[in-house]
Amino acid sequence: MVNAGIKALEERFTAYTPAEGIAELREAVAEYLNTRYGSDVEPDEVLITVGTKGAAFLALSSYLKPGDEVIVPEPTYPVYSEASRFLGAKPRYVPLKWLGEEKGFRLDLEAIKSLISPRTKAITIINPHNPTGAVFSPQESEEIMNIARENNLVVVVDEIYDNFIYDDTPFKSFISFPDWRDYVVYSGGFSKTFSMTGWRVGYLVVRKEVARNLVKLAVNIWSCPPSFSQKAAITALRGDWRPVREMVEMFRRRRDTMVRELRKIPGFKVWKGRGAFYLFPNVKEVLEETGLTVEQFADKILTEKYVVVLPGTAFPDKAGSHYLRFTYAIDEERIREGAERILELVSDLLRK
Repeated sequence: MVNAGIKALEERFTAYTPAEGIAELREAVAEYLNTRYGSDVEPDEVLITVGTKGAAFLALSSYLKPGDEVIVPEPTYPVYSEASRFLGAKPRYVPLKWLGEEKGFRLDLEAIKSLISPRTKAITIINPHNPTGAVFSPQESEEIMNIARENNLVVVVDEIYDNFIYDDTPFKSFISFPDWRDYVVYSGGFSKTFSMTGWRVGYLVVRKEVARNLVKLAVNIWSCPPSFSQKAAITALRGDWRPVREMVEMFRRRRDTMVRELRKIPGFKVWKGRGAFYLFPNVKEVLEETGLTVEQFADKILTEKYVVVLPGTAFPDKAGSHYLRFTYAIDEERIREGAERILELVSDLLRK
């Protein structure tokens, strides 16, 4: 992949490309989705974007106008709620159900249904989920699609973590539904699966009538995705996937280590997430015992023990107020050391 990027640079493949991305990459994305998920995506339904954030902005821009409402399961990756606000729409938040450290997080389908109004245009779904590490079940995905069908809604789907699924957890991609064109605006990317965070390549899949119009918006935002990065992305998709499988297995081991170590900390309720590379432990007991807010707790962890975690409230709106987000995108030695430092801090706080 890196060599493909270097080769593109050496061959002076550095000019503008089509705003929708080069044809070979759009073909490769369609081929990947069709092979993996049994879909029927056509290359002219694929837009290559500047990262998946770019795909999210295009997706929301394609359907929202001022005054519309978007149902956002929370906690959520911030781009979906904040881009909706930027476009003049209103996020309507639905907290995920916390079922404890054995069962974790689930969509609250009844609450989602209860918030639908004449102004509702879309539901956002990140699966596997950032920040909780949840993988929503095929039944949950089916029910979201049924809600969309019954209410003529768009499901804005982010499946960038689709290769980070552990423990043989069942997963149903929204792009696999036969009627995806009628209800789904789908995004994915290369940053996570191929560790291409700085290459800035993502993709959006939408029915071709919408795709044609979104090209006009894309060309006025970023002109085109990075040229040489697109060449590297083709090699990533069509190359040897053994390194990806090895990386995912490494992340599974890291997850298990982090779960084991964090469960040693008093007041931490740690569910073993099934996807992505995050844990979202419930620390309500620590907060209640110490009188700290989750923001203050995260700040103490940083300033007193030099360990970086995010308060759950970094992920809108308020459902994360009793949680911290951890990532296991670091080696196991640092995971153990970080957990030991937090254990020391919590033990000291609880003794006071």
